[in-house]
Amino acid sequence: MRQKLYDAIAENPIIVAVKNEEELSACIDTEATVVFLLFGSVENLADNVLKIKETGKIVFVHLDLVQGLSNHVEAVPFIKKYTLADGIISTRSEVLKKAKELSFDTVYRIFAIDSKGLLNQPAHLKDYVDCVEIMPGLMPKIISRMNETLKIPVIAGGLISEKEDVVAALDAGAIAISSTNKDVWEM
Repeated sequence: MRQKLYDAIAENPIIVAVKNEEELSACIDTEATVVFLLFGSVENLADNVLKIKETGKIVFVHLDLVQGLSNHVEAVPFIKKYTLADGIISTRSEVLKKAKELSFDTVYRIFAIDSKGLLNQPAHLKDYVDCVEIMPGLMPKIISRMNETLKIPVIAGGLISEKEDVVAALDAGAIAISSTNKDVWEM
């Protein structure tokens, strides 16, 4: 993980995740240092990233959720060329490999639905993934186990809505919490 990203997360471990225009406008006024952009289209992606970047925040684009782009490797150079995004989020390891080649910071999103899915991660993941986002983030034991197993910083995301959830995830070893919940943004 690059020092700028590490410092930003250390300054504020709450990552604002935005899934619509209303939340985009609201995130501008938060003290968040990192934003996960979970929506957009080919038409408005560059503008949305720019709005956030103008506030001095670090922006990650969830490539799998951009309308009009496939969630394949070929979309990564498009984001590099036409936006000011700092990083890429994806559930696809080959996308993140390409993103790392193009000097993006990378977040590998994992849905913790069973032990097989958690333990069977691509070989050499740490070579091209800066952080792993575990969803849902309400599982301190899983966060701790993933930290030990992967040796990659863990972000807890999804279903976190109370201060106790945030504290439990951070105590379990998560370096940050990502949330679309505006109440969590202000914790």
